[in-house]
Amino acid sequence: MRTLPWLALMTLCAATLAAQKSNDLSQAQIDDIVQKFAAKEAAFSKAREAYTYRQTARIQELDEGGAIMGRWETISDIVFSQEGKRTEKVVRSPVPTLKNITLTPEDLEDMRSVQPFVLTTTELPKYLIRYLGHQNVDEIGCYVFAVKPKKIEGNQRYFAGQVWVDDRDLQIVKSYGRGVGNVSRKGDNQFPKFETYREQIDGKYWFPTYTVANDTLHFQSGDQRIRQTMRYEDYKQFGAETKITFGDEVKDEAKPVTPAPPKPPAK
Repeated sequence: MRTLPWLALMTLCAATLAAQKSNDLSQAQIDDIVQKFAAKEAAFSKAREAYTYRQTARIQELDEGGAIMGRWETISDIVFSQEGKRTEKVVRSPVPTLKNITLTPEDLEDMRSVQPFVLTTTELPKYLIRYLGHQNVDEIGCYVFAVKPKKIEGNQRYFAGQVWVDDRDLQIVKSYGRGVGNVSRKGDNQFPKFETYREQIDGKYWFPTYTVANDTLHFQSGDQRIRQTMRYEDYKQFGAETKITFGDEVKDEAKPVTPAPPKPPAK
């Protein structure tokens, strides 16, 4: 994002975690874990393409006291058409009232692909991955890895931060970081840190359910505090092999829907 030059996204709670090393792993063991969880992530990514769900995205500008000055919101249903094509149907999209920031294509891409970060076998060669240790997250034993792109290419967006991988299911259960990459427009671009939590769906796959960010973006024109939340709810398996495509939006013809209150993130 950018201030009337650009907006950048947010940062969230999360005490920087010093991973508690329970067992020292050899490099061969670490490499094996990475390859296995990347394969699981590829299976998860394919499986999620066969699910419908509701996606609620909100961004708020806050003043120094935390009061809301402006907002942007879009509620969408990720559904299948009669032809079996995966598409995004906008349910509610009020007129934005943001005053000091504006969303850019990179912000929207981060919300779509970086915040619900998936590190598949295909994506592995793009990233440097470093093992930090072992840590429990809500009583789930996790391997903790630092992740950053090897190099920035074209207009692709990347994830830079940390991921927590369930040491039993070998899937990412939490990620913390920010979107990085080149930007398509010159200006004062800033991108916030975010934290994404996953939950086990149908007893098998860890799907993203909640992303939150609270950050102060340091623009040349001044600091701007923001809050962002993304919620993914009501996952239902459609049962068809299809490919997700964003951007084929349906006009806002439905009545406004008030979503259920968000679940607080795990602490």
